[in-house]
Amino acid sequence: GGVAPKKGRQKQNTSARKNMKSSSSSQVVSLARHRLVVSRGRFLSSTAAASEELVVSSLKGKVRTLTMNNPAKYNGWTKAMLRALFAKMDEASADDETKVVILTGSGKYYSAGVDLAGSLAPQWPSKLKRTLYEQNKLMFGKFLDFPKPIIAAVQGPAIGASVTTATLCDAVVATERATFNTPFARLGVTPEGCSSVTFPKLLGPANAERMLGPENWTPNGKEAAEVGLVTAYVATDDLLLPKAEELAQKLINSTTKRSHMGNPDTAGLKEVNDRESRQLADAFLSAKFLQAQADFMKSKNKSGPARLFSALVLTRPLWSLFL
Repeated sequence: GGVAPKKGRQKQNTSARKNMKSSSSSQVVSLARHRLVVSRGRFLSSTAAASEELVVSSLKGKVRTLTMNNPAKYNGWTKAMLRALFAKMDEASADDETKVVILTGSGKYYSAGVDLAGSLAPQWPSKLKRTLYEQNKLMFGKFLDFPKPIIAAVQGPAIGASVTTATLCDAVVATERATFNTPFARLGVTPEGCSSVTFPKLLGPANAERMLGPENWTPNGKEAAEVGLVTAYVATDDLLLPKAEELAQKLINSTTKRSHMGNPDTAGLKEVNDRESRQLADAFLSAKFLQAQADFMKSKNKSGPARLFSALVLTRPLWSLFL
């Protein structure tokens, strides 16, 4: 019932770490292996058709359009998709002929957001946490640091990071089919993509809370335009790229520098991104997030993943020693 002697405690701690090294690490990294709930109920497979480019690039005049091209997987941001997207962004950045970039998606979805399962490899808990922080910061930093204007042309549902990166672009055009879903509170995680700052400025505090908070308000393209999340709204898909190209031409003719939906403070947003990325890494390994996953999987009768997350919640006091 008393406190163990110091020497005895050291032996106990050493033994516990040895026993936990295999089991706790394998449980935690299962977070990156299983199809977790981040985008409307499921993660997406990281495998895309090898015969097709994941991101298709085309140049019209001085405007380059990058089209995310994995519609079977809802253009989810797997490791392969992000690698392809960033490579095309780097090419556009270095191309003197490209003055403005339009980012859009093929198929029904703009993008179902980050596929964590397809973006992480199994690793020790503390390294997993660091990787979550570094990859999240890098992803949004890519949009913040891009030297040329970007326009997001959203033709369908956008979820999570695909929404928040859109607000780091210079403009957003959306169709009637577009929806903007940021289910962070429902998933037990913190806002990302600078949305804790950009959303209140764009939408006002009340509407920002509706989107980022428990209500999980998911506006369509027209509603998003009405509250300030979207620059321009068009009724049908065939009008989307012409409108985006019209805005691109205005940006080419303008003398204004790059901004993020009207916010030119890139340095300030990079500080916000760093803070949010650290908070998000903590949140993904929190008991609240893991329990939310367990409850959701149970509600969908997915007993295997539900048991996994329940086990992670129960054993968290042990494996969290290694964070």
